[in-house]
Amino acid sequence: MKLEFVGATRTVTGSCHYVETGDTRFIVDCGMFQGDDELNRLNRLPFPFDPSHLDFVLLTHAHIDHSGLIPRLARQGFKGRVYATAATIDLSKIMLLDSAHIQELEAGWQQRKARRAGEVPFEPLYTVDDAARSLSCFETVPFGQMVSLAPDVTARFRHAGHILGSAIIEVYLNPSASASGRVSTPAGPKIVFSGDLGNVNQPIIKDPEFVSDADFLVVESTYGDRVHEDRMGSMEKLKKVISDTWARRGNVIIPAFAVARTQDVVYDIATLAHRREIPPVKVFIDSPMAVSATEVFDRYRSEFDLETTALIEAGGDPFDFPGLQYVQTVEESRALNEITSGAVIISASGMCDFGRIKHHLKHNLWRPECTVLFVGFQARGTLGRRLQEGATKVRIFNEEVAVRAAIESIDGYSAHADRDALLYWVKSLRSKPRRVFVVHGESESAEAFAATLREALGTWVGVPQRGDSVDLASGETTVGTAGPTRPGEMEASGQAASLKAARKELDRAYAALRKALDQREAVKDPAALRMSRDDIARLTSMMKNLAQQDRTA
Repeated sequence: MKLEFVGATRTVTGSCHYVETGDTRFIVDCGMFQGDDELNRLNRLPFPFDPSHLDFVLLTHAHIDHSGLIPRLARQGFKGRVYATAATIDLSKIMLLDSAHIQELEAGWQQRKARRAGEVPFEPLYTVDDAARSLSCFETVPFGQMVSLAPDVTARFRHAGHILGSAIIEVYLNPSASASGRVSTPAGPKIVFSGDLGNVNQPIIKDPEFVSDADFLVVESTYGDRVHEDRMGSMEKLKKVISDTWARRGNVIIPAFAVARTQDVVYDIATLAHRREIPPVKVFIDSPMAVSATEVFDRYRSEFDLETTALIEAGGDPFDFPGLQYVQTVEESRALNEITSGAVIISASGMCDFGRIKHHLKHNLWRPECTVLFVGFQARGTLGRRLQEGATKVRIFNEEVAVRAAIESIDGYSAHADRDALLYWVKSLRSKPRRVFVVHGESESAEAFAATLREALGTWVGVPQRGDSVDLASGETTVGTAGPTRPGEMEASGQAASLKAARKELDRAYAALRKALDQREAVKDPAALRMSRDDIARLTSMMKNLAQQDRTA
């Protein structure tokens, strides 16, 4: 029996974990890598397993970095079932078909470019037909019920509080059942996959559930090195951004993920409008996917938290208030670019790399009276990350656009738990896991959270690389080592390997910074040198994390 880490290792996207028992092979999530060219190239690498030999897929939630390669899995021979909650299936229908449409559009553009250059034609990762075929494999799993998926595998889905339908998945292995073919009380190890954990006390959906125990814990760390603003602080900043931009006679542009983030922001704008705490702005949801996703939210009111349920019962509707308009057609979207002031435009994609948001940025970024407000995580290499890090010019649709608008961020809207919430959730386990694997976070964040967990739990914690694995019977692992380590050596080797990886990452960052400083000094660009100060701040943060790990070890 083994668990192998395929994706979301020392990066936020591409979530995928392969599990092999005596007779059963399955994966948890099959997500798309998103970010710079290096990450995007990973989407085209062969799977490190044969898709046709997989028995099933367990899907934690519908976000593309967890579900986005399922159509490619089907394209390459997968014929098993994809188990997910009902809301996740409904959202996946929207998101995977949209993703496939983008793949086809991108491939068409690349093919024309390749033909002109006399190069090999560019094939899409998958097509709309592939996505539709994969969706026929989906099967609903209810929250909270033990479900037998194979003679030696039982699972239970629990509320993760990340987006509608998102789940923590408890996987119980029973190796003795594989030989007999009979399903009995699981006698083998239990693996818990946190998926993406949500913040507590967020609007609309329920908070994450707690899990009692785990032999092996796979936990996310997107915000494992920082603490979010509280919700009231987020609302106050949202109110200030809208009011200040209104006073400057500009527009607020909000790049937002169509699922969860859009609905959360709309909820708070509705609350502020109801209290008359913001000017009478017009709010446009310019994303057909977000419109469809909001309709799905409306169908699953049973998953809403007490606050939202009470609001609805009192006659309020967080998704329909005066001044809110849902934009569907291309013509309606284009018309928004004629609005010069008084608008809040919420549009996908959340990291600004594709979709209608790029048109709105093109028409508003250069205007100092406007504001671009980020309400979600921006992965390395994305347009959103470059704007957050202080870029003074960006290219949009092959046109250079000056960045004169105010760039603001509110991390309190993150659908991810922060360091303290993650730690609280892990510490709720009644017994220590044998092994904890920190995934779904960039290296600095993952290493910092791993150090936090080691100090808090006093148990072995590792940050896997792509291709690392653990033997689920013996506990031997290749995480952070050149070869397997034995259980008696786990604690010391895990700390040493973590420090080695952190130092290596620090060396890479330092070398990159030196090179960047040399280049920027040569061109004497004040804006570029200002960006260097941000690089130095990030490097200093990494050094502090490393010093903390040294003290812990």
